[in-house]
Amino acid sequence: MRRSAGVALAAVLALAGCAAQPAEAPTADGSLSGTITVFAAASLTGTFTELASAFEAEHPGTEVELAFAGSSDLATQIAEGAPADVFASADTRNMAKVTDAALNAGDPVDFATNSLEIAVPPGNPAGIAGFADLAGPDVKVVVCAPAVPCGAATVAVATAAGVELAPVSEESSVTDVLGKVTSGEADAGLVYVTDVLAAGDAVEGIGFDEAGEAVNTYPIVTLGDSVEPDLARAFVDFVTGAAGRTVLAAAGFGAP
Repeated sequence: MRRSAGVALAAVLALAGCAAQPAEAPTADGSLSGTITVFAAASLTGTFTELASAFEAEHPGTEVELAFAGSSDLATQIAEGAPADVFASADTRNMAKVTDAALNAGDPVDFATNSLEIAVPPGNPAGIAGFADLAGPDVKVVVCAPAVPCGAATVAVATAAGVELAPVSEESSVTDVLGKVTSGEADAGLVYVTDVLAAGDAVEGIGFDEAGEAVNTYPIVTLGDSVEPDLARAFVDFVTGAAGRTVLAAAGFGAP
């Protein structure tokens, strides 16, 4: 049994063509079984991979398939009918796209917060010391597109700080931004604190006071078209409960 821990958007699109399978949860004795598909923000890749494995271990006979991408892309796919049981967004704005269309089952639950940090290559060759340095004429900075939660946060921070950025590229997820930095294509990138922590020695993180202007809240919800509603609710409870809080805190996420 192996889930896809880093599904690209193409794979997410492919899910839309899959036929739904009959619900299997719970069994006659009340135990859970079956498979659910969880659409989750790219910044949740490490934590949700760990939580899915722990959930499966606690509930033998279950499987959690994970699809990661930018929250805006995932919300669009859900609206277009892609089969999924749970949606975890990196912001409330993209969650609202799902709830406003009445595609949810129950109310979203906030389960984590996250804020921006500057990621630079080891040694910080461009000498970035703070947010204003990202506007330097010779600095190659990469950010998320405004439609993506990390991009919306970047716009909010830049506006509050009165700093005009001229990014060399705008990416569809924090994963893509981090990739530009680690590959040497950028002097700096704006990602989440958790992304810098997860990257280990591949990057250095530079905190900045202005990050407090845009703290993202992460909500999670079961979806109305889920063919495994009991299993989906159980996974949401797992993420929002003690196990989820422990894993998320260790990864650098704040409490909601």
